[in-house]
Amino acid sequence: MENGAPAAVANDAEQSDACHPMFRNVPSTVSFNKLRKRLLRQARQAIDDFAMIGPETDRKQRWLVALSGGKDSYGLLALLLDLQWRGLLPVELVACNLDQGQPNFPKYILPEFLERNGIPHRIEYRDTYSVVTEKLAENSTYCSLCSRLRRGHLYRVAREENCDALVLGHHREDILETFFMNFFHGGRLAAMPPKLLNDEGDVMVFRPLAYCAEDDLAKFADAMAFPIIPCDLCGSQDGLQRNAMKAMIAGIEKRMPGRKDTMIRALTNVRPSHLMDRSLFDFTGLNIQSNIQAEETP
Repeated sequence: MENGAPAAVANDAEQSDACHPMFRNVPSTVSFNKLRKRLLRQARQAIDDFAMIGPETDRKQRWLVALSGGKDSYGLLALLLDLQWRGLLPVELVACNLDQGQPNFPKYILPEFLERNGIPHRIEYRDTYSVVTEKLAENSTYCSLCSRLRRGHLYRVAREENCDALVLGHHREDILETFFMNFFHGGRLAAMPPKLLNDEGDVMVFRPLAYCAEDDLAKFADAMAFPIIPCDLCGSQDGLQRNAMKAMIAGIEKRMPGRKDTMIRALTNVRPSHLMDRSLFDFTGLNIQSNIQAEETP
């Protein structure tokens, strides 16, 4: 027995070191392992498809990961740390929570969670809650102004932390909902791009969860037992346009399973010649003669 004890201890230590601390107490079920692998594969595919990792330089890339305390941002952070631990994400990660001064916000949850798991982080306090509630009527939709204020502070923090990119937890459904909101209410075909450059041209914005399903992220959050913090600002309002789009998309998926994946693929398969945007396709120059000349050109 005494001879076997050190081996057992060594095995336990080896097992605990075989993953990032966030994953040390996760379920060992087949279903969770499949879910974890699927999300990792989809996140890695988005990172590769949209070239989020730049060319090698003397300085390793540094990403600021926005952490709100919701299931999506927790999932984003966990998956990026998992990829990093596996040697598949050669970047430095810094988690950042923007405390926006919302009433009853539990300030201790995120710092304790991040410190317990040994995650480099920064907690930034900016009372955007008061700004939003002062400028907008009580029954107004706060999301747009709140988002703009939050994004501005996150860009600033990214600069101060010498980060190349701000990484957000928007998933497949967020992208589809934004597309339909723009389609129905904005009169344009646009969604959330997985990769973009901010207006100032000095911070990239990445969305590695672009291919990940919201249902999968919800199951992942439950299994990981993340300490979820609900949003008491926009999350408490009813009748938002986004909620209407979410319900519509869910109804389509229920009647025709698999449509969400098809719609996401459609956003990667755009044909300007089959739309009506004259800035994207030269309809004026399209005629039989130009086609003949093109065919005759060697």
